[in-house]
Order: sequence, then structure tokens, then C-alpha cells
Amino acid sequence: MPEGHVIHRLALALEQAFAGRVVRVSSPQGRFAAEAAHLDRSRLRTAQALGKHLLLDFDVAGDHLVHIHLGLIGKLSIAPIAPVHGQVRLRLDDGIQAADLRGPQWCRLISDSQWDAVRAGAGADPIRADADPQQAWHAVHRSRRPIGVLLMDQSITAGVGNIYRAEVLFRQRIDPMTPGDRISHRSWQAIWDDLVRLMRLGVVAGRIDTVAPEHTPEAMGRPPRVDRHGGEVYVYRREGRPCLVCGTPIHRSDLAGRHLFWCPRCQRRHR
Repeated sequence: MPEGHVIHRLALALEQAFAGRVVRVSSPQGRFAAEAAHLDRSRLRTAQALGKHLLLDFDVAGDHLVHIHLGLIGKLSIAPIAPVHGQVRLRLDDGIQAADLRGPQWCRLISDSQWDAVRAGAGADPIRADADPQQAWHAVHRSRRPIGVLLMDQSITAGVGNIYRAEVLFRQRIDPMTPGDRISHRSWQAIWDDLVRLMRLGVVAGRIDTVAPEHTPEAMGRPPRVDRHGGEVYVYRREGRPCLVCGTPIHRSDLAGRHLFWCPRCQRRHR
């Protein structure tokens, strides 16, 4: 499932391509046909992201918000107009380029009040300027669940996925099994500040890079990481390989149904 930086990049790309323009809206697949007809030939006001939620705001009477969640297999691409290929749930086009949405978990036309409910249930998004890290801190501090679970809870930290979870806990040297109520406010603020930095860099770069300059392939004389997710990381999908900091083999286990990666030597804080 795409992490938050991917959704923010999509929102920026949609804004650059279509914001302020009248667009054709269609549903070649047919599963969003009535809603597309309602929006067709209206103006796209804005596109924004909140965690893993994408929202399109159209200048049309009545319900005017399209709420998209890509889920596990959803894709959204923007390219010069070409014949429709595959099962396209939603297409926007301005006569020059088209945005095609395929396989989303959600694509629904909603009202302002429905979006307010989505916002109320979402956690703090480290990429957004209006995020409140103290809201997330209170939820963490009241919980006995492991911090490795809490960071993946979208009602606490919106947009944080498995990669950012693993990497930020390594960078802060925190054992992922540490209960939330044993995380100090100082440690939480360090986690949050690191998420803000890493995830905003991800929006700019389009990939997740988490290693310090002294641990890059060039600095260490090692081969670059080869992975479809791209980017240089410390622990994610590096099980059995030596830690870039201490040389201990990286461990992998399952936590709340997801693979968890960590270094048993570097991440001993709060154990």
C-alpha cells in the first residue's frame, strides 16, 4: 500500500495538471458512471492528501468531493491522452492529458460533512502543515500497545506505513515492542520530527531514503540497494543482512499482521 508521501505527490501532480481547469470526467469501467456524469465538465478546484486519503474538490452544485483511497492495488497515473487501457474507474482529462484511476479501494462522491468525518477519524499527518503532533502523542501515551503498532495506526499517525515505521524507530534507536505508555514525550517528539523530515523529503524525491550521509553506498563502498520501493534504508527488507551501523544481522518478525524489521543491538532503548 502506498505510504503518505506517494499520495501527497499525486495530489501535487493533479493540482499542477488540472487545478483551475474545466475537465471531462468519465468512468470507462462504469462503476463510477453516475457520479462522473454529475462532475463532467466542471472545474477542479483543488486536490489534497491526508495520510493515505486523496480528495478532489470540483466546482459543481451538490456533492462535489471525490474521496479516493488506493488501498493495496490502486494506481493513479497522469499522462498525455491516449485510448483507455485496462479497467479505469475514473478518468479526468482536459483535452491534453488524462489522469486514470485503476483498482482503488475507495472512489466515492461525498459531501463536506462526510469529508469532515474522515478528517475527524484520521491521525496527524507529518507532511501537512496543520498536523497536531500532540494529538498523536496523547494517543500513544495512553496506550500499552507497542510503538511499532501505534505508528501504523492511521487514526494516530496518518500516512505512516511499514517502511517509515521501521526506519524511524531504527533512527531513534527505539525497540519497536516498547509499549506506548513507556515512550517519553521527548522520544515521541524526536520520532515526530524525524517523520516530518523523512516524509517531506519523500514527497520531493519520490522515494524513501533514510540513511545518513556516512551510510550511503558511496560513503561505505557498498552496492546500492536494489528494491522496487527504491531508496536507501537501514532495516526495511534487509533481514539477515548486517546492520549498516553495528554489523548485527537485521531481524524480521510479524507484528499485527505486518512484517517488522529491526536491529536487535541498535534498538534497545526502552526494552
